[in-house]
Amino acid sequence: MRTVKFHKGECGVEFLLNVLTDQETDYTHQETYHKDFFEILFFKKAKGQLILAQQVVELEDNCIIFISAFQKHTWEVDADHLEFTTLIFQEDFLNEFFSDKLFTYKLLYFYQLSHSPKIIADDTHMSKFCNLLTEIKSELVHTEPDSAHIIRSLLYYLLQTLNRKYAKRNGLPSQKPENNFAYQFKRLLEQHIKQRQRIADYSMLMGISRITLNNAVKTQFNITASQLLKQRLLFEVQELLIHSNKSINEIAFELNFSEPNHLMRFFKAQTGKTISTFTQEFRS
Repeated sequence: MRTVKFHKGECGVEFLLNVLTDQETDYTHQETYHKDFFEILFFKKAKGQLILAQQVVELEDNCIIFISAFQKHTWEVDADHLEFTTLIFQEDFLNEFFSDKLFTYKLLYFYQLSHSPKIIADDTHMSKFCNLLTEIKSELVHTEPDSAHIIRSLLYYLLQTLNRKYAKRNGLPSQKPENNFAYQFKRLLEQHIKQRQRIADYSMLMGISRITLNNAVKTQFNITASQLLKQRLLFEVQELLIHSNKSINEIAFELNFSEPNHLMRFFKAQTGKTISTFTQEFRS
């Protein structure tokens, strides 16, 4: 599978961040691929579908789509009804830009396992967001000594406003946490889920008790640490089933299940479906 990489030289900017229009990017092909950067797409006009991991997301006018780095996806769009602007950036850049190593994990729409990666904006908000993107693009192209400060303020406002709208849309808690344990756990899941599937492994990596970890995750995400781990592992299984040609045996080995039957039992317990039923339904 092809990986699209962010090259700031090719993008014509000195930051690992850019704003692109539909004239500068092509989403009309139907290739499945992933990228080493994050995308937020602001569609003024759109018809079609986005197949993102195991979800089929219907595209429509005034929708905003969030895609995390390395999420496998396929576009099926109507090229005659398409107008959008895209904000792209790399995770390390954003974390360093805001001096917070967990910044992307605090944005509820990224690494999201339970809710749709889409929200709808009204005309007023969509216009407001696109104007902010235009200002960011202007600072990227016509860089001044204080451009980094202006970009930082515009970008922070945009991302946090979107986070607030996403939280309200999906009924998610958005209060400031007492600590960063829940976000640290979320980051560690992204790094180690293929090798580590026990809560004890993560509490040990973080140097805290299982109870402390579970309380932090429950407070921040309204689910237990075990539920979040299982959601992330299921996401990985489903993505491999849909976007790879690997057998169940190969997937079980890659995800550290002791045998394929354990993988199949885990999948049935989490989804209520067999693997074969899931893949047949998705493809149909």
